[in-house]
Amino acid sequence: MDIVFVRHGQTVENSHGKYGSTDTPLSEKGRKQIEALKDVLRGKTFKNIYVSPLKRTIETAEILGLDGLKEERIKEINFGIFEGKSYEEINREYPLETSLWVRDYIGYKIPKGESLMDLYNRVSSFLGKVIKDDNDVLVITHEGVIRCALCWVFDNVEYFYKFKVNNGSITVVTVNEGYKYIEI
Repeated sequence: MDIVFVRHGQTVENSHGKYGSTDTPLSEKGRKQIEALKDVLRGKTFKNIYVSPLKRTIETAEILGLDGLKEERIKEINFGIFEGKSYEEINREYPLETSLWVRDYIGYKIPKGESLMDLYNRVSSFLGKVIKDDNDVLVITHEGVIRCALCWVFDNVEYFYKFKVNNGSITVVTVNEGYKYIEI
């Protein structure tokens, strides 16, 4: 089975390097990125389509002409007090919290938010459910979620920063006879 991930198109916040799960729409560039994916996905069939319940992913699905099941477990990580800020702003406004986050990027729970491990567990739970159906699925979601899915292939969240997932891109994870691998 294939799990096909689509990262939403660019938002204004993405272009400014802002962290967050803030419910923001796609930018004009983001809409064009998704328009370009239509031909790539044309003719493909999926047993289920899952969409993060945030505005930018719902808009991505609409541009693709798709309707999917809203799934909370594939929302972007909750950045808590870091929400809507760039790394420079976070470091300036929250130097202690930034230092703790950098030292323990997996386990540190951002105040009023989540840890990377929280996100990884949420995504792993979702993927565990999806693979039981053993049918191709499409997942319209966020960079952090897709990176966690790629870590799930290796059963190791420590690989999180070894992946780059661009706006408006497609990533495929295949599960075959108990083996998980990344298709390129």
